[in-house]
Amino acid sequence: MTDHHPDPSAFWEEFYRTKRTSSGGRATGALQRIADRLTPGLALDLGSSHGDDVIWLAQQGWQARGCDISATAVTRARARAAALGLEQQVQLEQRDLSVSLPEGEFDLITALYLQSPVALARATILGQAARQLRSGGHLLVLSHAAPPPWSRDAKPSTIFPTVAEEMAAIGAPSRDLEVITAEVVTRAARGPEGTEATLEDNLVLVRRVLA
Repeated sequence: MTDHHPDPSAFWEEFYRTKRTSSGGRATGALQRIADRLTPGLALDLGSSHGDDVIWLAQQGWQARGCDISATAVTRARARAAALGLEQQVQLEQRDLSVSLPEGEFDLITALYLQSPVALARATILGQAARQLRSGGHLLVLSHAAPPPWSRDAKPSTIFPTVAEEMAAIGAPSRDLEVITAEVVTRAARGPEGTEATLEDNLVLVRRVLA
Protein backbone atom coordinates (compact mmCIF):
# COMPACT_ATOMS: atom_id res chain seq x y z
CA MET A 1 0.00 0.00 0.00
CA THR A 2 1.09 3.57 -0.56
CA ASP A 3 1.25 6.31 2.05
CA HIS A 4 -1.23 8.42 0.10
CA HIS A 5 -3.77 5.67 -0.53
CA PRO A 6 -3.79 3.14 2.32
CA ASP A 7 -7.43 2.26 1.60
CA PRO A 8 -8.09 0.18 -1.55
CA SER A 9 -11.54 1.70 -2.08
CA ALA A 10 -10.14 5.22 -2.03
CA PHE A 11 -7.24 4.26 -4.29
CA TRP A 12 -9.45 2.75 -6.98
CA GLU A 13 -12.03 5.51 -6.78
CA GLU A 14 -9.33 8.07 -7.53
CA PHE A 15 -7.96 5.83 -10.27
CA TYR A 16 -11.28 5.66 -12.13
CA ARG A 17 -12.14 9.29 -11.58
CA THR A 18 -8.80 10.71 -12.71
CA LYS A 19 -6.85 8.11 -14.73
CA ARG A 20 -9.09 5.50 -16.30
CA THR A 21 -12.00 7.68 -17.26
CA SER A 22 -13.33 5.71 -20.22
CA SER A 23 -13.87 2.14 -21.36
CA GLY A 24 -11.54 0.34 -23.73
CA GLY A 25 -14.66 -0.80 -25.55
CA ARG A 26 -13.47 -4.36 -26.23
CA ALA A 27 -13.52 -7.59 -24.28
CA THR A 28 -10.27 -9.29 -23.33
CA GLY A 29 -8.96 -11.36 -26.23
CA ALA A 30 -8.24 -14.48 -24.16
CA LEU A 31 -11.77 -14.41 -22.79
CA GLN A 32 -13.24 -14.20 -26.28
CA ARG A 33 -11.20 -17.15 -27.52
CA ILE A 34 -12.01 -19.37 -24.54
CA ALA A 35 -15.66 -18.45 -23.90
CA ASP A 36 -16.43 -18.94 -27.56
CA ARG A 37 -15.95 -22.68 -26.98
CA LEU A 38 -18.21 -22.81 -23.89
CA THR A 39 -21.96 -23.18 -23.52
CA PRO A 40 -23.40 -19.92 -22.13
CA GLY A 41 -24.65 -20.04 -18.56
CA LEU A 42 -24.11 -17.95 -15.43
CA ALA A 43 -20.85 -15.97 -15.40
CA LEU A 44 -19.09 -13.90 -12.74
CA ASP A 45 -16.31 -11.41 -13.53
CA LEU A 46 -14.10 -10.46 -10.58
CA GLY A 47 -12.85 -6.88 -10.92
CA SER A 48 -15.17 -5.90 -13.75
CA SER A 49 -13.89 -2.34 -14.29
CA HIS A 50 -15.97 -0.59 -16.98
CA GLY A 51 -17.77 -3.82 -17.78
CA ASP A 52 -16.27 -4.64 -21.19
CA ASP A 53 -15.98 -8.36 -20.43
CA VAL A 54 -19.33 -8.62 -18.65
CA ILE A 55 -21.13 -6.86 -21.49
CA TRP A 56 -19.44 -9.02 -24.12
CA LEU A 57 -20.45 -12.19 -22.27
CA ALA A 58 -24.06 -10.96 -22.09
CA GLN A 59 -24.01 -10.32 -25.82
CA GLN A 60 -22.93 -13.94 -26.34
CA GLY A 61 -25.91 -15.26 -24.40
CA TRP A 62 -24.54 -15.46 -20.84
CA GLN A 63 -26.24 -14.18 -17.73
CA ALA A 64 -23.29 -12.07 -16.68
CA ARG A 65 -22.49 -10.66 -13.26
CA GLY A 66 -19.61 -8.31 -12.46
CA CYS A 67 -18.08 -6.91 -9.27
CA ASP A 68 -15.70 -4.04 -8.75
CA ILE A 69 -14.52 -2.16 -5.68
CA SER A 70 -14.97 1.21 -7.40
CA ALA A 71 -18.46 2.73 -7.33
CA THR A 72 -17.48 4.96 -10.25
CA ALA A 73 -16.49 1.98 -12.40
CA VAL A 74 -19.71 0.15 -11.55
CA THR A 75 -21.86 3.20 -12.34
CA ARG A 76 -20.22 3.59 -15.74
CA ALA A 77 -20.58 -0.11 -16.51
CA ARG A 78 -24.26 -0.07 -15.61
CA ALA A 79 -24.82 2.92 -17.88
CA ARG A 80 -23.13 1.13 -20.79
CA ALA A 81 -25.19 -2.02 -20.23
CA ALA A 82 -28.40 0.02 -20.10
CA ALA A 83 -27.50 1.90 -23.29
CA LEU A 84 -27.09 -1.46 -25.03
CA GLY A 85 -30.39 -2.80 -23.70
CA LEU A 86 -28.74 -5.47 -21.57
CA GLU A 87 -30.31 -4.71 -18.18
CA GLN A 88 -31.84 -8.20 -18.00
CA GLN A 89 -28.61 -10.01 -18.89
CA VAL A 90 -26.13 -7.96 -16.86
CA GLN A 91 -25.85 -7.46 -13.12
CA LEU A 92 -23.13 -5.20 -11.72
CA GLU A 93 -22.34 -4.41 -8.11
CA GLN A 94 -19.81 -2.62 -5.99
CA ARG A 95 -18.02 -5.14 -3.79
CA ASP A 96 -14.70 -5.46 -1.99
CA LEU A 97 -13.69 -8.95 -3.05
CA SER A 98 -11.12 -9.12 -0.26
CA VAL A 99 -14.11 -9.18 2.11
CA SER A 100 -16.45 -11.51 0.20
CA LEU A 101 -17.50 -12.87 -3.17
CA PRO A 102 -21.11 -13.02 -4.36
CA GLU A 103 -22.87 -16.14 -3.13
CA GLY A 104 -23.84 -18.96 -5.41
CA GLU A 105 -22.29 -21.21 -8.03
CA PHE A 106 -21.26 -20.20 -11.53
CA ASP A 107 -20.56 -21.82 -14.88
CA LEU A 108 -17.73 -19.40 -15.61
CA ILE A 109 -15.72 -17.21 -13.24
CA THR A 110 -13.14 -14.82 -14.63
CA ALA A 111 -10.33 -12.95 -12.91
CA LEU A 112 -8.74 -10.93 -15.72
CA TYR A 113 -5.78 -8.82 -14.62
CA LEU A 114 -7.12 -8.80 -11.05
CA GLN A 115 -3.95 -7.24 -9.67
CA SER A 116 -3.44 -4.26 -7.40
CA PRO A 117 -0.62 -2.08 -6.03
CA VAL A 118 -2.66 -1.76 -2.82
CA ALA A 119 -4.06 -4.41 -0.49
CA LEU A 120 -5.86 -7.27 -2.23
CA ALA A 121 -6.44 -10.76 -0.81
CA ARG A 122 -5.88 -12.19 -4.26
CA ALA A 123 -4.92 -15.77 -3.38
CA THR A 124 -7.92 -16.09 -1.07
CA ILE A 125 -10.21 -14.68 -3.77
CA LEU A 126 -8.99 -17.16 -6.40
CA GLY A 127 -9.31 -20.09 -4.01
CA GLN A 128 -12.85 -19.11 -3.12
CA ALA A 129 -13.74 -18.62 -6.79
CA ALA A 130 -12.64 -22.17 -7.57
CA ARG A 131 -14.91 -23.49 -4.84
CA GLN A 132 -17.88 -21.66 -6.35
CA LEU A 133 -17.72 -23.37 -9.72
CA ARG A 134 -20.64 -25.53 -10.72
CA SER A 135 -19.95 -29.07 -11.89
CA GLY A 136 -18.31 -28.63 -15.29
CA GLY A 137 -17.76 -24.92 -14.68
CA HIS A 138 -14.58 -23.06 -15.65
CA LEU A 139 -12.33 -20.58 -13.85
CA LEU A 140 -10.24 -18.36 -16.13
CA VAL A 141 -7.37 -16.41 -14.60
CA LEU A 142 -5.30 -14.03 -16.71
CA SER A 143 -2.60 -11.97 -15.04
CA HIS A 144 0.37 -9.78 -15.89
CA ALA A 145 3.43 -11.99 -15.46
CA ALA A 146 5.94 -9.11 -15.57
CA PRO A 147 5.88 -5.31 -15.66
CA PRO A 148 5.84 -3.57 -19.04
CA PRO A 149 9.11 -1.91 -20.04
CA TRP A 150 7.60 1.56 -19.62
CA SER A 151 6.67 0.96 -15.98
CA ARG A 152 8.95 2.62 -13.42
CA ASP A 153 7.27 1.71 -10.15
CA ALA A 154 6.34 -1.95 -10.58
CA LYS A 155 7.44 -4.38 -7.88
CA PRO A 156 7.52 -7.80 -9.58
CA SER A 157 7.89 -9.76 -6.34
CA THR A 158 4.68 -8.37 -4.87
CA ILE A 159 2.40 -7.64 -7.84
CA PHE A 160 3.25 -10.14 -10.56
CA PRO A 161 2.53 -13.80 -9.75
CA THR A 162 3.95 -16.88 -11.42
CA VAL A 163 1.89 -19.64 -12.99
CA ALA A 164 2.85 -21.89 -10.06
CA GLU A 165 1.58 -19.30 -7.59
CA GLU A 166 -1.68 -18.97 -9.50
CA MET A 167 -2.15 -22.74 -9.41
CA ALA A 168 -1.39 -22.88 -5.70
CA ALA A 169 -3.94 -20.17 -4.95
CA ILE A 170 -6.60 -21.93 -7.02
CA GLY A 171 -5.79 -25.31 -5.49
CA ALA A 172 -5.31 -27.08 -8.80
CA PRO A 173 -4.83 -29.69 -10.00
CA SER A 174 -6.89 -31.68 -7.55
CA ARG A 175 -9.48 -34.42 -7.47
CA ASP A 176 -12.14 -31.78 -8.18
CA LEU A 177 -10.26 -29.40 -10.49
CA GLU A 178 -8.92 -30.32 -13.91
CA VAL A 179 -6.26 -28.07 -15.44
CA ILE A 180 -7.05 -27.18 -19.04
CA THR A 181 -4.30 -24.59 -19.53
CA ALA A 182 -1.53 -23.23 -17.30
CA GLU A 183 1.14 -21.32 -19.21
CA VAL A 184 2.83 -18.02 -19.92
CA VAL A 185 1.55 -16.41 -23.11
CA THR A 186 2.63 -13.28 -24.95
CA ARG A 187 0.77 -10.40 -26.57
CA ALA A 188 1.70 -7.25 -28.42
CA ALA A 189 1.04 -3.98 -26.63
CA ARG A 190 1.63 -0.26 -27.04
CA GLY A 191 2.74 1.99 -24.19
CA PRO A 192 1.46 5.46 -23.26
CA GLU A 193 3.97 7.16 -25.58
CA GLY A 194 3.48 4.74 -28.46
CA THR A 195 6.24 2.37 -27.40
CA GLU A 196 5.65 -1.14 -28.76
CA ALA A 197 6.51 -4.21 -26.70
CA THR A 198 5.74 -7.89 -26.23
CA LEU A 199 4.21 -8.51 -22.82
CA GLU A 200 3.95 -11.74 -20.85
CA ASP A 201 0.74 -12.96 -19.20
CA ASN A 202 -0.10 -15.97 -17.06
CA LEU A 203 -3.05 -17.87 -18.53
CA VAL A 204 -4.72 -20.43 -16.29
CA LEU A 205 -7.97 -22.24 -17.10
CA VAL A 206 -9.37 -24.92 -14.81
CA ARG A 207 -12.60 -26.89 -14.87
CA ARG A 208 -14.54 -28.41 -12.00
CA VAL A 209 -14.80 -32.11 -12.69
CA LEU A 210 -18.30 -33.28 -13.56
CA ALA A 211 -20.00 -34.76 -10.53
